[in-house]
Amino acid sequence: MPLQAASTPAKPGTRERLIAAMTDALRRRGLHGIGLTELLAQAEAPKGVLYHHFPGGKTELAVAAIDDVVARMLMGLDRLLAGTPDPIEAMRLWMDHATARLTESGFECGCPLATVALETTPEDTALREALARAFATLRSRIAQALEQHGEPAEEAQALAALVVASYEGGLLQARVAQSHAPILQATQALLNLLAARRLHRPAKPLQTLQPL
Repeated sequence: MPLQAASTPAKPGTRERLIAAMTDALRRRGLHGIGLTELLAQAEAPKGVLYHHFPGGKTELAVAAIDDVVARMLMGLDRLLAGTPDPIEAMRLWMDHATARLTESGFECGCPLATVALETTPEDTALREALARAFATLRSRIAQALEQHGEPAEEAQALAALVVASYEGGLLQARVAQSHAPILQATQALLNLLAARRLHRPAKPLQTLQPL
């Protein structure tokens, strides 16, 4: 009986390749660090196809990339929270994974959210709205996890803002310093703070996390 050929994963569609190329560009070089010709070549997309999928051009593609990045970040965080019910340990793993990705890239691939945020001007309304939505979504998910484990709602939201600030700021400093020391220091300080708070409040029974 003849052997069947191993199935190969389907090649991503043009829209997905454009988003992936833009995401990579945002991580490495920022929004203004890559031209459309180079972007299309990286996505293996013919000229003119960009405006078919993204009538708003490069800006609309960048917004789609931001939304995709956040969706992936949330998927990763949700997997960690599902496998590691303790949110403090989940936060540590989440930040450790980000640190590992940055280190493995030779400190070239940072978080695209921070990269774009530093480039935007008051006229970049669509990008700013996408970034604000992205950060708010991350804060909301982290706050939900903390609240499920006993933090009062208002304090959970404040701590979630601190987690996101440590994550983004730590990655940014590590990339500039070409060293993972800044984010490791921020992560450890943050975890110590969360652990200390836990020692000073009554325990609360674990609850099932609900997806956003």
